[in-house]
Amino acid sequence: MDRTQALALLREHVSNENMVKHCLASEAVLRALAARLGADPDLWGLAGLLHDIDVEMTAGDLSRHTLEAARILAAAGLPAELIDAVGMHNEAAQGGRRRSEPFHRALAAGETVTGLITATALVYPDRKLASVKTSSVVKRMKDKRFAASVDRSIIMECEALGLKLEEFIELALGAMRGRAAELGL
Repeated sequence: MDRTQALALLREHVSNENMVKHCLASEAVLRALAARLGADPDLWGLAGLLHDIDVEMTAGDLSRHTLEAARILAAAGLPAELIDAVGMHNEAAQGGRRRSEPFHRALAAGETVTGLITATALVYPDRKLASVKTSSVVKRMKDKRFAASVDRSIIMECEALGLKLEEFIELALGAMRGRAAELGL
């Protein structure tokens, strides 16, 4: 499946434009992580793009989120490795399985950090990623009240990938800046 087909599949199941933008941001971050870690950017990018494909049909129910995604992605013929990573970004639905593979951790940390970066951009007067500094995102990371729904412990899984927090945020921010127009930021 190529990116165009994947985006069409995502839009078939997700109508909320902010959620689509989150998936686009996640795709950009996962592609950058794959390039940095010597993995397949196309495979990882598709995982980022499609990871929340079932969020509307499961109404965000963490006990079900990603289970429907696995069914949709398998029916679309996507590789088992991608389907497994998508499932593992939400451990709550995985029957006690824990993230262990770099792909699992990259998707979980990568999609989570997009929320923190986006929230940081939205408090700037121009609401643009170009204005956001890595140090500002790191500072916001430490303030648990800021973007309180963002799970900082998942972002910190970047360290299991061999990336320090600052390095990870810089990579993610750079990837998202490359898609700023598409993200509306």
